[in-house]
Amino acid sequence: MKKKINNEEIVIASHNNGKVVEIRDLLKNYDLKILSSRDLGIEEPEENGSSFEENAIIKSSITSTLSKTVSLSDDSGLCVNALGGQPGIYSARWAGPDKDFLYAAEKIHENLLEKGADDYSAYFICVLAVSWPDGDHKVFKGRVDGNLSFPPRGDNGFGYDPIFIPLGYEQTFGEMEPEFKHSISHRSHAFNLFSKELLIEK
Repeated sequence: MKKKINNEEIVIASHNNGKVVEIRDLLKNYDLKILSSRDLGIEEPEENGSSFEENAIIKSSITSTLSKTVSLSDDSGLCVNALGGQPGIYSARWAGPDKDFLYAAEKIHENLLEKGADDYSAYFICVLAVSWPDGDHKVFKGRVDGNLSFPPRGDNGFGYDPIFIPLGYEQTFGEMEPEFKHSISHRSHAFNLFSKELLIEK
C-alpha cells in the first residue's frame, strides 16, 4: 500500500534558506506544516555519499530519525559536460565554507577557459528523497539541460542560477521570475513526480 503524506508535519533536511523557500513554494498547494532542520536545531549530516541519490537519502533518513516525522531532502547540483560532470555532487563544496557561488561560478569559468572548451553545455540534476521514521524511503529525480553564460546574470534564485540558461530560453535562472523558474526547474520536475505519488492537494 502506497504511503500518502497529508495534513502532517514534514521536515526539510536543509539549512539552505534559498532551497527551503523554493521547496515551501513548490508545496504551497498541499496541507502540510513545513519546517526545516534548522528550525528544529538538527545539524546537517555529512554528505559522504558517492552520488546525488546517496546524499539525498543520508540527509532525509537521519533527519527523519531525529525529528521522528517525515523528512524531505534534495541533493542537487550542476554538471558541466566539458568538465566531466563537475562540480556535480561537489557543487556546494566548490562554493567553499562561505557558500560563495559567485566564486564557484568564476572557478567553473576559469576551468573552461583553461581547457579551451567551446562546449558550455551543462545540466542541473535534483534527487529528492522522502524518508519515514520507520526507515522507509522513496526517491524522485528531475533534470534540466541548458548552457552556461558568463558573467553571471540576475539576482533571483540562488546557487548557480545566474550562470545557467535552460534550453529554449534566453534568460538565466537568476533572471527569471521565481514562480516561472519553479515551473521548469530540475527541482520542479522531481517535485511533480513526488507530489503525484505521495501528496493530496488541499
